[in-house]
Amino acid sequence: MTATDKSIATVAGFLRGLQQDIVDALEEIDGEGQFKSDSWDRPGGGGGDTRVLAAGKIFEQGGVNFSHVHGKEMPPSATRSRPELAGRAFQAVGVSLVIHPRNPYVPTTHANFRFFSTDDEQPVWWFGGGFDLTPYYPFRDDVLHWHGKAREACEGFGEDTYARYKKWCDEYFFLKHRNETRGVGGLFFDDLNEPDFDSAFGFVRKAAAQFLPAYLPIVEARKEREYGEREREFQLYRRGRYVEFNLIYDRGTLFGLQSGGRTESILMSLPPRVRWEYDWKPGAGSPEADLYDNYLKPRDWLQE
Repeated sequence: MTATDKSIATVAGFLRGLQQDIVDALEEIDGEGQFKSDSWDRPGGGGGDTRVLAAGKIFEQGGVNFSHVHGKEMPPSATRSRPELAGRAFQAVGVSLVIHPRNPYVPTTHANFRFFSTDDEQPVWWFGGGFDLTPYYPFRDDVLHWHGKAREACEGFGEDTYARYKKWCDEYFFLKHRNETRGVGGLFFDDLNEPDFDSAFGFVRKAAAQFLPAYLPIVEARKEREYGEREREFQLYRRGRYVEFNLIYDRGTLFGLQSGGRTESILMSLPPRVRWEYDWKPGAGSPEADLYDNYLKPRDWLQE
């Protein structure tokens, strides 16, 4: 099976269902917040459905975005590793989400699953995506659970798949100008088109199915933990790193902006409140220092 219009429609149908499943699960655990749907059309072709939750009980802001866009020429971010495809028409379909909890003890999370194809008689296609976790006050058990689910997603797709995609995630979500990872990682993959469409799509479906089982137990375990102004201020400060990464490095953000996508939907990943402080450093031995000393660097969590 090749990446024809039929396969694109199949992926799009799966991703629309995934969007709804995630929205339903997050509304249920929040208990108060409701996602609002904002459908949009892209002038250059295609459109999407942005679902946004604001001011929930647990989630201060969250967005789960579906998009299916097409155009006459691939943007630079999509052809960086495939320069031979520059100038070709394309289709891109994907789901992306970012959840910013209110409680500093509940981690921020991000996930996306996407499919690109050149739009011609002999299409070149690939999948990409993954999920990662960004705690502010981390718990080792949470990190082990998260990576355990990531490893489960890779089972049956090669003995080294988890190690490769975990390493790719550590390297991708790395802020070079800060010399630190954005969080504790997870999985990241791109340019996936082997051995064939069905196998690659099968991996994407399995990885997507692990996201909620990886994240929701962490939310459940930490959502009632008490916090004060100190923890809240640190959370807002660390959210600044999220902004820095998304605006400087993130390929999805660059693709959306370069392809003429809808700005509000592209930037839904940014937190509702954030702060920066000049040359701030955590106190030695503090809970904040624990994040810097033990978590913002690549580690082989499941082997330690």
